[in-house]
Amino acid sequence: MTIDQLRELCLSFPGVTEDLKWGADICFSVGAKMFCVTGEWGGASFKVTPEEFDEITERDGIEPAHYMARNKWVTVQEFNKLKPKEWKHYIGQSYELIRAKLPKKVQQSL
Repeated sequence: MTIDQLRELCLSFPGVTEDLKWGADICFSVGAKMFCVTGEWGGASFKVTPEEFDEITERDGIEPAHYMARNKWVTVQEFNKLKPKEWKHYIGQSYELIRAKLPKKVQQSL
């Protein structure tokens, strides 16, 4: 996975927007709620299920995301820490987890 491939994956979901936050972080959002953050640092942060959180953070190069761990976000420090199939799973799941929390009216408009 590269930053360009991650960008393409994130933008493939309905209603996704992209913007810069905190100077250089690329944020992908649905309904104005972030579901993935990446940048020049060569990794990404995203939301996982509570069941997956402990398991995935035990893997080398994957840690609880700063300030967002309580919401079950993780940071993958380098793109090569996950296989392409895993990236698709986790990013798609993060999108769905965030989308599911949006008001029904917003969900229907996507």
